[in-house]
Amino acid sequence: MLTKNEITEKALELGFEDIGFTTVDPFDSQLEILTERKEAYARLQRGLDLEKGTDPKAALPDAKSIIVLMHSYFRKSFPRVMEAHFGRCYQDDDRIPRVALSKRVKAFRSFLRDNNIDSKIPGNLPDRLTAARAGVGTFGKNNFFYSNKFGAKSSWVNPINLVVDQEFEADEPTIEVGCPDWCKNACIIACPTRAIKAPNKLDPRLCISNLSYNSRDINPVELREPMGLWVYGCDRCQNVCPRNAPWLANDLPVNEKVAAKVDDFELTKLLHMDEEYFESKIWLHMFYIPTKHMWLWKMNVARVMGNSCNFDYIPELIRAFSENDDERVKGMIAWSLGRLGGDTAKSALDEWLPASEGLVQEEITRALEMIG
Repeated sequence: MLTKNEITEKALELGFEDIGFTTVDPFDSQLEILTERKEAYARLQRGLDLEKGTDPKAALPDAKSIIVLMHSYFRKSFPRVMEAHFGRCYQDDDRIPRVALSKRVKAFRSFLRDNNIDSKIPGNLPDRLTAARAGVGTFGKNNFFYSNKFGAKSSWVNPINLVVDQEFEADEPTIEVGCPDWCKNACIIACPTRAIKAPNKLDPRLCISNLSYNSRDINPVELREPMGLWVYGCDRCQNVCPRNAPWLANDLPVNEKVAAKVDDFELTKLLHMDEEYFESKIWLHMFYIPTKHMWLWKMNVARVMGNSCNFDYIPELIRAFSENDDERVKGMIAWSLGRLGGDTAKSALDEWLPASEGLVQEEITRALEMIG
């Protein structure tokens, strides 16, 4: 039977930065939160069954412990143009191509299996709460998880939770907020959409990350400017956090894998991409949006172009209007042209208005009013 020390040694050998152990007791506090905020979490609940995830034995009936592996996704620096539009944790996500991290997780699970330990990685387990219960980190007021031991104790980390059928002594929990009093709620103040309502209270319906890949409607008018230049994901509350400053101050080597795909993620290419381009260049790396919702990528890019104050995007937006049939994309293109303004934008909007209807007509009318 494997010992905790042997498992820890193997995890570190495979390149994981830290490891912790906890029980399979139900996460009753998380279930209470989900029940209290049922409306806010309704869309996420449908996709992941978060309530079921509060019982680890739902994933593995013979479960006796949970092993938490800690992984840093910010070991190397990201190109500035990518950081401006895409959350860091999505830029080097290899769960679809299954390289690097996926291979390390597979090797760890194989090690357990070779020693007669079955494991499951439930996608609906409360990852951060599990990691805190395993004593490998604390919470931030921004709801992110901060390491206790590595990465300058920053939040650029992901816990990987394995429910296993062997019992191990649980580590001392660190279920607490580790933010200093002097931070003055920097993350809450900096959140453009006011998604962080109070320390550790997030409304996912206002969270830029969630809106960027889970929206099914055109973004509300009042959120479009606050969503800024984020196409997919958002790092705003992490970037301003004093606890992350030590890691951000490091002169890190460049993430060459991400740097190699900068050209593929250029905004005009995303705005005009077809399904073949999306599936071969984009979806493999940022896969939360399936092909049938590719319109969401284009709507996000159109919004970003409108917020960019870059008039060079006006011809691209005009071209994209005729390329798309989706009213949410066309509506956002109209809004962005109104935001950018100018004679060329106004002429295009005037031309489109007579033949438009419904949502598109509303947005064109709004855009023309913005231009004045």
